[in-house]
Amino acid sequence: MNDEPLNHEVFKSANLCVVGNINRDVKLAPVAPGNYLFEDGETPVEWTSESVGGGGANSACAAAALGARVGFLGKVGTDGLGQRLEEVLVRHGVTAHLNRSAACMTGTSVNLAFTDGHRHFLSSLPNNEALSFKDLDLKALDGYDHMHRADVWFSVPMLQGGNEQLFRYARQLGIRASLDINWDPQWGTSSNPETIRERKLAVRKLLPWVNLVHGNTRELMEFTGAGDLEGSLRQLEEWGVEAVVIHLGAGGAGYYERGSLVVVPSVPVTRQVNSTGTGDALSVCMMLLDQDKDVPVIAKLGLANRIVAEFIEGKRKLIPSL
Repeated sequence: MNDEPLNHEVFKSANLCVVGNINRDVKLAPVAPGNYLFEDGETPVEWTSESVGGGGANSACAAAALGARVGFLGKVGTDGLGQRLEEVLVRHGVTAHLNRSAACMTGTSVNLAFTDGHRHFLSSLPNNEALSFKDLDLKALDGYDHMHRADVWFSVPMLQGGNEQLFRYARQLGIRASLDINWDPQWGTSSNPETIRERKLAVRKLLPWVNLVHGNTRELMEFTGAGDLEGSLRQLEEWGVEAVVIHLGAGGAGYYERGSLVVVPSVPVTRQVNSTGTGDALSVCMMLLDQDKDVPVIAKLGLANRIVAEFIEGKRKLIPSL
């Protein structure tokens, strides 16, 4: 390998097939947090926007924008929104394999962003909640080197066996697999500890079939029950995971494998245009670079951080508008 920094041209030889959520995202400019938001009234914002949403669809679009060959498997309704989302994916360069069902509506998520950096999502996602293994066009996986299962918590049918069938199938094809341990909506709303335990156990059973796990520090600690990041990483390794990609926010990005953690600081940004989707962008970069075994991890993380910084500043458009 030469001494030139890794650049985005490397993504053009990569490929990725994503399985996950697809919906409409409504984004609002950040507002100041405060009790006034719980009172009757109205709060003006500087801008609003609509875009493709869902961790899976966002990841697929980001990979396509970087130049990779990308497939996406998911489910939509037979409504106009589902058709509109599919058309946008295809125009963006994603090969879409969507199950269209008259039994569910295509969902929407509203992203509330606050000036202190915190976020909150208000979502109605019936199409994603209804996704099952039989909805997936498994023939679409042929010819891909890497499969990513995003949004693992949202579909009960997938939690109750569908995810394991999917990962087993990918392993049979010799496809490397990623799993995003994102925030389970039940963690903040369910009052039944047994429900939480069962859902975590369902995902834990998948880990021996997973090559790369992705998540931020808070998500990984909540999922494993460990008291710190280091303990979480060791626990994931004991449960069968090969490696972990860690989203560290302003702290950069990390990669853990065989007891060793490599961290590369974030790239400074001068302005923030995009506040959501940064974790998806980081993970996508690392998945697309996964097959390049001769490239040092520190170089992979460095390129991923540069891509994320460009996305945050609005210099690189990864997620298409509706």
